[in-house]
Amino acid sequence: MKRYLLLLCFLTFPLSGGGAAAQEDASRIRVSVVLVQLNIAVTDNKGNYISGLGPEDFSITEDKIAQKPATFEEGNGPTLRVLEGGQADAKSVAGGGDNKSVSTQDSLEATQRFAGANVFILFDTSNYMYRGFVFAQDAIADFVRSLEGVSRVALYSYSRDLSRVSALTPDRSQVLRGVRSTVAGDDAALYNSLLLTVKDAAGLTGRKAIVVFSNGPDNASLVPPEDVAELAQSTGTIIYMISTQQAESEPVSTAVFERMSKATGGKAYFSKDWQDEKQAFNSIRDDLAHLYSISYYPASNPNRGWRAISVKLVGKNLQKYHIRTRAGYRLLQTTQVQQQAEEASVK
Repeated sequence: MKRYLLLLCFLTFPLSGGGAAAQEDASRIRVSVVLVQLNIAVTDNKGNYISGLGPEDFSITEDKIAQKPATFEEGNGPTLRVLEGGQADAKSVAGGGDNKSVSTQDSLEATQRFAGANVFILFDTSNYMYRGFVFAQDAIADFVRSLEGVSRVALYSYSRDLSRVSALTPDRSQVLRGVRSTVAGDDAALYNSLLLTVKDAAGLTGRKAIVVFSNGPDNASLVPPEDVAELAQSTGTIIYMISTQQAESEPVSTAVFERMSKATGGKAYFSKDWQDEKQAFNSIRDDLAHLYSISYYPASNPNRGWRAISVKLVGKNLQKYHIRTRAGYRLLQTTQVQQQAEEASVK
């Protein structure tokens, strides 16, 4: 028997959303953030994505205080700097250009780190997965192969404990080998494992998303899902949930999955069979490819706690469209989340 102590103490986020630096010791995470990054989906009434918008088409407020975009990115396109007039610079951040077109030198240096995306796949390998395990592996493998415009992919699996099967890497073949190496068994500690995955993503810059495949409810976590959702919001991490009818049959799990994904700007999917699972992964792939990413330096604001973010489209012709993004983030968070989990290991 091995005992593992899951200890996350005094999580402190001076700002949050797209970090500039991260420092960590045994019991503390410190995330220092220069820019706040929003990932925004714009759709019509039928759920079709709206493309071709510019930074001037978006109005962003934080606690009802207007914010000025610093960078803009559409889908898998280049990251562009936003000029004083609200227009995107024709030259990408990565491509350099005249520094005079940037509001500050710090803006140029910070936004050069925003390139591509980082996707964490969190695979349920608990005893809920005995049925349809191979089909689930196939769906995840196809998803990994299909990802475009994504810089790095990681594969994590979980049962009672989290297993970092394949660390964040641009090598798709390494991730695919990891998918085939997973095996099913033991109880499901989804929220414990998801919290640790969000923690791993916390210090990354640019677009970051966690895609969870779960075949059932959580029956072993000591971490409440509300803590996971708030940490994901505060670090600008999108959570997508793919689950099956087994989880959907429990109203509590259904409500939690939907609430958690919505709070972070993601979506929840409930699949009836393996074909639905593949379709859900395809939908997430399309969503990642069509998101608008806008970053900004927060304007002066005395609020030291939760900051509410509102994003609207400018112009009468755009009012008919729908926006999906995170609702805000916590500026200063000092919480003590001390959880202890035990795992029986095979001798």
